[in-house]
Amino acid sequence: MNRSFFFDHLSDALYRKGLSQAQVNGHEAVLDYWEAHHAHEDDRWLAYSLATAFHETGRTLLPVVENLNYTAERLLVVFPSRFTPEEARRYARRPERIANRVYGGRLGNGPEASGDGWRYRGRGLVQITGRSNYGKFGLAGEPDRALEPRTAVRILVEGMIAGRYTGKSLASYFHGDEADWVNARKIINALDRASDIADYARSYYASISYTVGAQAA
Repeated sequence: MNRSFFFDHLSDALYRKGLSQAQVNGHEAVLDYWEAHHAHEDDRWLAYSLATAFHETGRTLLPVVENLNYTAERLLVVFPSRFTPEEARRYARRPERIANRVYGGRLGNGPEASGDGWRYRGRGLVQITGRSNYGKFGLAGEPDRALEPRTAVRILVEGMIAGRYTGKSLASYFHGDEADWVNARKIINALDRASDIADYARSYYASISYTVGAQAA
């Protein structure tokens, strides 16, 4: 891949004001890993992986920690089954307590009082959450390692290829002549923002395809 062509095309499509050096570095980390381990795989897999990270990290492609600093009003919108209005007022703006409440007793975590909800809150490029999901990547004992760039990229790519998040994998939606850009969101999280991420992925695929065409010309 000619990365100069890739970034030029990507800037026109998704970063109209240009990419910061940190954003370039984030993309480079994914591209480096892909070329080292999966260069022979479908370019659409790479495009959708990049689009997922683009969305999950707020366009930075740098590992992030889940923001749980919710107001009472947002708690009732985001976690309507977890809080009564009175409970939402008591938990509001208390991220650690919120994490333990909403993630306790699920995803392999102990009960709320165990602190696992906070310990295994979302981290990385794809926001893995819960002891069981960290365990899939050998990080149950060291969850903060999900914030290391190389580890975060490995989690993103290998998890999406193997279908470790929801049981759906990249191959479920991209194979042969088939490409389901919208439903591919089910690899991560039902159909939340599926159309937006599909558009991002198409832009990434166009940028990747542009480099291939440019190199062949």
